[in-house]
Amino acid sequence: MFDLLIHADWSVNARKRWAATARRDDAGWVVDGPTELPDVPSFLEQSFDQAKTHRVLLGFDFPIGVPQAYGTKTGFQNFTEMLATLGNGEWHTFFDVADAPGDISIRRPFFPRSPTKGVSRTALVEGLGMDDYADLLRICEQPADNLRAACALFWTLGGNQVGKGALAGWRDVILPAVRRGASLWPFDGTLAQLSERSRLVLAETYPAAAYRMVDAPFASGESKRRQCDRKRKTSAITNWADRHRLRFTKLAQSQLADGFGSHATGEDRYDALLGLLGMIAVTGGHQPERSIWPETGSAWEGWILGR
Repeated sequence: MFDLLIHADWSVNARKRWAATARRDDAGWVVDGPTELPDVPSFLEQSFDQAKTHRVLLGFDFPIGVPQAYGTKTGFQNFTEMLATLGNGEWHTFFDVADAPGDISIRRPFFPRSPTKGVSRTALVEGLGMDDYADLLRICEQPADNLRAACALFWTLGGNQVGKGALAGWRDVILPAVRRGASLWPFDGTLAQLSERSRLVLAETYPAAAYRMVDAPFASGESKRRQCDRKRKTSAITNWADRHRLRFTKLAQSQLADGFGSHATGEDRYDALLGLLGMIAVTGGHQPERSIWPETGSAWEGWILGR
């Protein structure tokens, strides 16, 4: 379906943003090792330049979509309609994280800016008029296949929060790309449909799910944060790659063999590459692009590629 796959391990910290790339040739996929992302405008410009000659699928590991329970309160018909308005008019405060419970609203749903008095998930639930914290989880964020539940999109505190990354990603990547003509999976169609009518398609990924797709999950007691544990996965990853006609460049081979080094960015580079392999598994038909196609919430929630 696509000629070029790019997977970006995203962060609000520019020094922790890495991207891995795979190009298709007559013999299969050639997978290159992760490199540090340039500034976001330059990265987008490069992606659109590549889309002039390739069908490009670009994956990001931040949420793209909102919980249906929230979406139905916005007054819009769907997520893409809402997305086009964010940051403007009555929605001008959307990208400003709420400081206090009293600042939370449908048009300013992200909370909290810092861990101060009154900060709690209960305050977020009540501020958005929800019945329960579970209402703030999308279907694809529910626990499944030995993967724990994700953190709610609008919560911005703690090590596993995703809200700040989503805010930066929507503002700096998704909105500018869509305005220039990029498509959003699955809101605009299936991968097969989008590869036929759009040169650049953006999708949400989840590297932890990709570990299982390529037969390299972390066992209890192991951690992607440790170089030695990442190195232990090299054999499983290369065996999977051989079975599916993938070839690694010298850079990718050396990074895999070394467990992506001892630096703190090793886990980011690892996720950039594994997320890319998950994209190959999906586009190659080895993994369904979605486990289910729920009618409920489909206009709002989106999905995680391969989940």
